[in-house]
Amino acid sequence: MLRKIRTILAAVFFVLITLLFLDFTGTLHHWLSWMAKIQFLPAVMALNIVVVIALVLLTLVFGRIYCSVICPLGVFQDVLARLRRKKNKYSYSKEVRWLRYPMLVVFVIAGAAGIGSLFQLLAPYSSYGRIATMLFQPLWKMGNNLLALIAEHADSYAFYTVDTWMRSLPVFIIAAITLVALIILAWRGGRTYCNTICPVGTILSFFARFSWFKIHFDTDKCKNCSLCSKNCKAACIDFKTHTVDYSRCVVCGNCIDSCKFGALKYSRKSNPVSNASNTNNASNSSPIDASKRSFLLASALVSTAAMAQKKEKLMDGGLAELEDKVAPERQTPLTPPGSLSFQNLSTRCTGCQLCISECPNQVLRPSSDLMHLMQPTMSYEHGYCRPECNRCSQVCPAGAIKPVDKDEKTSIQIGHAVWIKKNCVPITDGVECGNCARHCPSGAIEMVPLDENDEESPMVPAINEAACIGCGACEYVCPSRPFSAIYVEGHEVHKNI
Repeated sequence: MLRKIRTILAAVFFVLITLLFLDFTGTLHHWLSWMAKIQFLPAVMALNIVVVIALVLLTLVFGRIYCSVICPLGVFQDVLARLRRKKNKYSYSKEVRWLRYPMLVVFVIAGAAGIGSLFQLLAPYSSYGRIATMLFQPLWKMGNNLLALIAEHADSYAFYTVDTWMRSLPVFIIAAITLVALIILAWRGGRTYCNTICPVGTILSFFARFSWFKIHFDTDKCKNCSLCSKNCKAACIDFKTHTVDYSRCVVCGNCIDSCKFGALKYSRKSNPVSNASNTNNASNSSPIDASKRSFLLASALVSTAAMAQKKEKLMDGGLAELEDKVAPERQTPLTPPGSLSFQNLSTRCTGCQLCISECPNQVLRPSSDLMHLMQPTMSYEHGYCRPECNRCSQVCPAGAIKPVDKDEKTSIQIGHAVWIKKNCVPITDGVECGNCARHCPSGAIEMVPLDENDEESPMVPAINEAACIGCGACEYVCPSRPFSAIYVEGHEVHKNI
């Protein structure tokens, strides 16, 4: 029963949080963003004391069920391990302390020293977020586009096409390497990552040693058949000594389900260990139920596509499709409204990619800066930061992007526009333009004569930096190629205007 309950809960959590990363319609975050905020590390970074205490108490009562139910990376390892159909594939092994605790020390030092790329690389929730955003979401979008193509031939508008592009090659490579490493570790040893590398698992293991409910042996019933050890994906059950390493046990229930003699129980107190050694060995193992998680995930992903609603992506009056631009080299990176400053984002961000996957305007992407690799930065080659959109601030679980309402966002200045005279088409091509002024939502740009004394002087943009909020509409609509004639320079500390 324990295994079935745990499997159902884990499947529900895993499917829903995966859908949160895959959703590009802006519909699911209203109901599911809380699932990201109850993850352990984001809650710590957001100083969400209530969630942290709740997770610690949960571990003290039930053991490390966080790792087997709530953590998406932990459940994902179970899914990968199920791909190997071999029965009785595990065995007991001692705790790898020489690797486990140094990894935790490295993680803590990296966080304290502000080495964000290393800190985020080891964070379990962030690792799964990168895999879901960089690897799964493009496939999900391609599937949606295929359905949109089919629907178009049937004169249906139930689906609409969305752009699929490479946000960051380095982060894509990191996500792919992480996925391959997880597949190898899960295939060979089940929960090896959780109990040797994952810093959150190591932290929770300190509390799990003292949990109220634990897996216990009834030595009078145990026949030393070893099925419990062979089905323990945490490799924490030593059937010879009738002991369980509770620091590594994730309370999956596999051992109880596989025991044919009822010698294992999930209870509060342990039965006394018999001095007599049990010598009977059982060679036949009970079959393990095939997992339905992969089927549940695939079904949910397909059905959720029907929730997509038609969104207008054209700007006021509509625009012809623009060719790709080359991103300008900004002296100060642009960070989303609500992040307060570049320093605040760097300190709190866990690099989970949720804000990037949820951005409807394709403005956010992972930074390529080595010290801040995988953290979100803004660029306007594929869209601009619409003043009425505050989705990234609503979904951020770590407090790196504070919640801002739509009215408040219009007064936050994340940067200011800069005009590059040599790139402006009225000067280079001798044509009228004014795109930047027409599409500026804050009215910070107006067209003025380049030479006030010349009646035939071309009209060029004049920028009121005090009114500019740095949304990037001007940079996005600028027809100059490959470099825009106007771009946004970031502010280290955001201002209110």
